[in-house]
Amino acid sequence: MARILLGVSGGIAAYKALELVRLATKGGHAVRVIQTPTAQRFVGAASFAALTGAPVLDSEFERDPSRGAFPDQPAPHHDPLSHLELVRNADVLLVAPASANTIAKLAHGLADNLLTSAALAATCPVLVAPAMNNHMYEHPATQANLRLLRERGVTVVEPGTGALGSKHEWGIGRLAEPAELLAAVEAVVPAGARPWDGLKVLVTAGGTREPIDSVRFVGNRSSGRMGFALAEEAAALGADVTVIAAHVALPRRPGVRYVDVGTAAELQAACEAEFPACDVLLMAAAVADFRPVAPAADKIKKSGRQELRLELEPTQDILSLLSGQRTPRQVVVGFAAEHGGGAVAYGRDKLARKGLDAVVVNDIARADIGFEAPDNEVTILTRDDERHVPRGTKAEVARAVLDAVDALRPAPAPGTGA
Repeated sequence: MARILLGVSGGIAAYKALELVRLATKGGHAVRVIQTPTAQRFVGAASFAALTGAPVLDSEFERDPSRGAFPDQPAPHHDPLSHLELVRNADVLLVAPASANTIAKLAHGLADNLLTSAALAATCPVLVAPAMNNHMYEHPATQANLRLLRERGVTVVEPGTGALGSKHEWGIGRLAEPAELLAAVEAVVPAGARPWDGLKVLVTAGGTREPIDSVRFVGNRSSGRMGFALAEEAAALGADVTVIAAHVALPRRPGVRYVDVGTAAELQAACEAEFPACDVLLMAAAVADFRPVAPAADKIKKSGRQELRLELEPTQDILSLLSGQRTPRQVVVGFAAEHGGGAVAYGRDKLARKGLDAVVVNDIARADIGFEAPDNEVTILTRDDERHVPRGTKAEVARAVLDAVDALRPAPAPGTGA
């Protein structure tokens, strides 16, 4: 795992850096934080110190109690210069958020605080993640500074577009989300040996839409959050991940391959193309069970109609189809979104009927979990076990699901190490 030196400059987006540190440390990375003095007006050093387990510095003249070491290193016996020792030990330097002022300093080689001094001395990969008002970001001076940094080999993690810090402000300049920042870091530094290195994982996510006419469709409320969380956690373990996404409007992790589909038939075709090469299938998508028999090519008009009758036909049971084609090396996991009582019993039936290794059951009758909610609570069923996973974030639930998958994976063949 990597040693990440995080530079936090002044801006309201500094609060996102706390979540980045939490994700990075949970992923096994060692993190040290440098703040500019202005950054401490937004987030205190104690918060970063608590999450990293290491002192936070903001001045070249401040003694570092860890003497430049990261949490996974022993401290040296002498007191080195902080801005030199921190970057010497770091695998990567990420400045997030990077304010317009800090970007200008980095572009022009200024070294007037600990962060800019460390950046000037860095021989490791350097990333900057801009965060500021859209007018400041789009100003020719800021754009010229970013071009100059890119020319020097600095990776710029592009900001997003949306609501900004000031009331009623909207535009480009939002700091990239913490998961995107961590993915950008992991893309430029060797991650080291990880437990799922070489494993191919196929995830389906979102909900299919079956057209009634050129405007309307039969669909469901799946947001794809659970599937995307599974993909991100599998990628963090080192897996080669492909996501077949049906109508998912969520940020996408660098390093994960995404295949976009619309209907159940399109999802089936994509699954049939990808499934033979995968080691693990996580079928989290909500696939429509029925579709209109004769969708209209254009929009059906309401005028003059007293009623509209739809004739529906069943779609292909994709999970059963794939399970019937599996090889002994493949692990196949289904998901069952059930409404109210009897969910676990139905999950048991699905497990046996479709020949699956595991079924993840959740109750969509609850508004606080399941579709569109950030949290989930599930029961993981296997042939020999039943595990209740209490309410948590979908990332936490995804980790529990992958733990179960790990236990189901067949032992590697002798000499393969896979």
